[in-house]
Formats: sequence, C-alpha cells, structure tokens
Amino acid sequence: MATLADAGLTFTTQPHPSPASTEQREAVLANPGFGTNFSDHMVTIEWTEGQGWHDAVVGPRQPIALDPAASVLHYAQEIFEGLKAYKQADGSISLFRPEANAARFNQSAQRLAMPELPESLFVEAIERLVKIDREWIPAAEGASLYLRPFMIATEAFLGVRPAKQYKFIVIASPAGNYFKSGAPAVSIWVSDYTRAAPGGTGAAKCGGNYAASLVPQAEAIARGHDQVVFLDAAEHKWIEELGGMNLYFVFEDGTLLTPALTGTILPGITRDSLLQLAREEGLKVEEGKYSLDQWREDATSGKLIETFACGTAAVVTSVGKVSGRDGEFVIGSGGPGQLTAKLKNRLVSIQRGEAADTHGWIRKVS
Repeated sequence: MATLADAGLTFTTQPHPSPASTEQREAVLANPGFGTNFSDHMVTIEWTEGQGWHDAVVGPRQPIALDPAASVLHYAQEIFEGLKAYKQADGSISLFRPEANAARFNQSAQRLAMPELPESLFVEAIERLVKIDREWIPAAEGASLYLRPFMIATEAFLGVRPAKQYKFIVIASPAGNYFKSGAPAVSIWVSDYTRAAPGGTGAAKCGGNYAASLVPQAEAIARGHDQVVFLDAAEHKWIEELGGMNLYFVFEDGTLLTPALTGTILPGITRDSLLQLAREEGLKVEEGKYSLDQWREDATSGKLIETFACGTAAVVTSVGKVSGRDGEFVIGSGGPGQLTAKLKNRLVSIQRGEAADTHGWIRKVS
C-alpha cells in the first residue's frame, strides 16, 4: 500500500506555543514514573487511499479530533510500538534497534489490514520527535524517554471493512521504573484467561490484545502479584508470555529456554536481543514448549534456577514466585538471578553506550 514517494515526505515543524517551563519539566524528570507524563510535541502523518502517506507534521502535543464514527472506535483498527531514547555518557542521544520496531510495526499493520509505513519514515518520525523534545530525556540511572508510535483508522463509516484513512502518531513520555513495587524479583499469577489463540492476533502489537489482558492483570494485582502469565488457548498447559513481556527460563546446566514464536506470542525485540547475547555468552539457547507442570516441578527440584521476564518497558526483570489456583512455587531463592543480572547488564550497557555495540543496534540521533 506504501509507495516509494512516501519515504521522501517533507516534515513541517510547528513549535509548541507554550511548552512546559524548565521548572515544570525538571519536576517531572525528578520522578517520571511510567506512562503518566508526556513531552511537549508529537508527530502526525496522514494516510488516505489513493494518495498514500501525506501531511507529516512535528507539532504541539494536543488532543486528536475524531468523528464519532471513526473506524478505530468501532472496529479496533489500531496498532502501536514501544521503544526508548537514551542519554549517553557523552551527552548524545541514541535509539535501540528502531528498525526492528519499524519492521514489527508493519507486520502488525498487515495483520490488521492497515497500510504499511516505510521503515525509513517510521525511524525519521521518531528521530524528529526526540530531537525537538530532547530536554525531556531523564538523566537518572535506569531512566529514558519512552516513545509510543501508533496508528489508528480515522475514516468515518460504519461497516466491517478496512478503513480508507489512517493517522500515524508518535508521542513521548519520560520513564522511570516500570514496576511500581521496585522489588528485585516480581511475583506472577497464572491466569485462567487466554491471551491469544492460533490464527488470532497474538503476534501483532494491537490494543485488543492488551485490552483482553486487563481483567486477568487486575485479578493478579488484587491477589498481591505484579503480573499475570498466560497459558496456551488449545490445551491450557504451555507457558506463553506475561501481560506485556516475554519469558525466559534458566536451568542449572546452563540451558536457556524461551517459548517459541508460534503466532500467539509477541516477537519481542528485547527477547531477540537477549537470544543473541546469551549465545555469545556460550549458553545453550532453546526456543520451544515449556509446560506449567514442568515449570513447577523443575523449580521445586532445583533444576530450574532462574526465570526472568523481558520487554522494552521493564527491560529484564527476575521472577521470584509463581502462584495459581493449584498453589504456588518459588524460583531459586525467590530473589534476583545471577544470569538474569548479567544479561540485563550487558543489554543496558549497550543501550547506554557503555559497552561496544558489535551488532549495529544503536542509532545515534544527535
């Protein structure tokens, strides 16, 4: 649906007429939280059938005007991505694997019958927002500027078909720790609900997948846990992923296992990065099936020594306890794992420019 001309769009820049004051911004950056504060600007690009992508604007962050019959409100044509901008030791700003986010964004677009966005245009939109709002990037250790590119169907009509008009938008939010508890290892609840089924949208990053996880996530929190883990839809037996993160299992013989991508699991970019780093560490890395019963048995016997969750928002986080209607079990000592910490440190060091980037993952913005 995209054309070669789409990648050569000229952006119009409209500075914010009344941006946040230095004092207001510094107050936010001192304690950014996650996903509750936003920078001054946003990027918007329109798509219309027969015209392609047009009207690329970097302008003030503001409400979106939508017709009540906009397709996204009725038929959920919506996709998004998540990535971060980091402040480097030398003062420069970098992105981590934005091209991978662009590729996954288009895979999601294909599944939701939406127009693909040229990868170069996706990356340029993000870079332009980061440059104009670079003062919103926190300098504190572990903090970053979280970037949320998304696309919605804006055509006003009532009828089950792909829309003919779309809007691509990028917003930014200074971010601290994802988990509010700040615990060294999180506790998770095994859900009776299903996140995704074969042939569904599990591998697409669309809002509907996350809406389906809200009730089980609320159930987990009500029971005193940080996150929820989903099992497969067919047998309700095999581990898939958390509400918004992939899982890894570490065994005493040095084997590292993560559930295989079968179309029901989101192909995480952090997941893929850790696969590559683990192989460089000389670990035996496997992608395959792992059942809840086996997880419990291996944790109880000591064969399984660590479990960790990973994703853009939370990065890498140890799982210390797993609970469900059949009881609970503790993984290792119930605290952070050594290999988990090692892989996290390697990844974060690359992201922040403290270690050599031998993979070409870092893209300097300025």
